Amino acid sequence: MNKEQILVLGANGQIGTVLTAELRKLYGNDNVLATDIQKVALHNGPFEQLDILNAQRLEEVVRKRRIAQIYHLAAILSARGEQNPKWAWDINMTGLFNVLETAKTHNCRVFFPSSIAVFGAQAPANDTPQHAVLQPSTVYGISKVAGELWCKYYFDKYGVDVRSVRYPGIIGYQSLPGGGTTDYAVDIFHKALQGQVFECFLSADTCLPMMYMPDAIRATLELMAAPTAHVTMRTSYNIAGTSFTPADIHAAIQTYMPDFQIVYKPDFRQAIAESWPHSVDDAEARRDWGWQPEYDLKRMTQDMLDNLRAAALK
Repeated sequence: MNKEQILVLGANGQIGTVLTAELRKLYGNDNVLATDIQKVALHNGPFEQLDILNAQRLEEVVRKRRIAQIYHLAAILSARGEQNPKWAWDINMTGLFNVLETAKTHNCRVFFPSSIAVFGAQAPANDTPQHAVLQPSTVYGISKVAGELWCKYYFDKYGVDVRSVRYPGIIGYQSLPGGGTTDYAVDIFHKALQGQVFECFLSADTCLPMMYMPDAIRATLELMAAPTAHVTMRTSYNIAGTSFTPADIHAAIQTYMPDFQIVYKPDFRQAIAESWPHSVDDAEARRDWGWQPEYDLKRMTQDMLDNLRAAALK
């Protein structure tokens, strides 16, 4: 078992809860410290309350525990960010600077999650390439573009080993939606199993890149384990899972629950979604560190329903 000390920031979030558990399987329960701004009973191992804006406290934790890897998942997502742009910018950017400075001082490897939100309407919608124009229309996307560039700067200037992927919409059964534009694809499963009509805030034909949680976690861990010489993208890698529309996922759920109904009431998130790709080209990730998704819409739908049903019986 690898004895490196690991720090997860934003460990209570959608990805953080699952990633923390997987890291503990790899590195040992006591070697992975989960942190978040709020203390809740989500973790069965070491946990500390930590505000990512408190640079002194972050540095203290890293120094005392001799942290080797930092997974920086603390951020304000797209929909919540549009409701309070200055707040989202402050948290997303100041938090990243605090992580990068601490990593520079203590020689930590860093994972920084970027997003398909970095792309705007100027990028090709289909098979969006790695080096497409980045002109996002949301503060979340703007902060991720700036974050990618700062990560590259810290690698080029100071040798900080920062690695990143541009997550598509992430779908998982382990947590509830967290304020993202793609979160309809999580909430829809909960409403289906509750016997409710689902009210979708995107139109039926809005196609977006998505990824099932097991693929997202595996991509993260595979990139962080890749030899340094193989990591050629020091901004962020495109990674693809599967693309679908709300109508597609509705039909997939109806395969198992024929009476499930959906109504469409697009809101401000529709404009956000329309600025994002329908699909992305992840050739560089496949070439550099062997990325390959395992879940399509059909397999994901069955697994989501099975796991949510099992959780309801506990």
